[in-house]
Amino acid sequence: MSKRFSSAAELLAAAGTDLGTTDWLEITQERVNLFADATGDHQWIHVDPERAKDGPFGGCVAHGYLTLSLVNLFLPQLIHIDNMKMGVNVGTDRVRFPAPVKVGARIRGRGEVLKVEAVGEAVQSTVRVSIEIEGSERPGCVIDTISRYTFHPTAAAVS
Repeated sequence: MSKRFSSAAELLAAAGTDLGTTDWLEITQERVNLFADATGDHQWIHVDPERAKDGPFGGCVAHGYLTLSLVNLFLPQLIHIDNMKMGVNVGTDRVRFPAPVKVGARIRGRGEVLKVEAVGEAVQSTVRVSIEIEGSERPGCVIDTISRYTFHPTAAAVS
């Protein structure tokens, strides 16, 4: 269940908020293959299960950038902005890949609001999303996402 923020003032006060976790998602070979097709990255550690069995991970692993891209799936499960006029992805501050995500693994997002600030008429938030791997102490990806939101006039008052 995502944390809801209904105004600029609520969001501005959210620094340090633990957003909890998302539902689990299994990483399938089909998803990895589709990502390989979309990006042209067909390296054998991702798409050749027979060869990957003897590789460094004992099987196929998801592309790091596939794991990163799933932040787009997880973020709305972590945070919801009510009364939003528009929201845009501004970018990222940091991205790290501490552990490989093996095909068949289950992953989920864990979120924390790191920083929130007023930027003109908008509110900009930095949310750290850690992509947890079930049964692993280290996450598959940690990303600090930056989003900017503008609110409808009734909710736009910034304290």
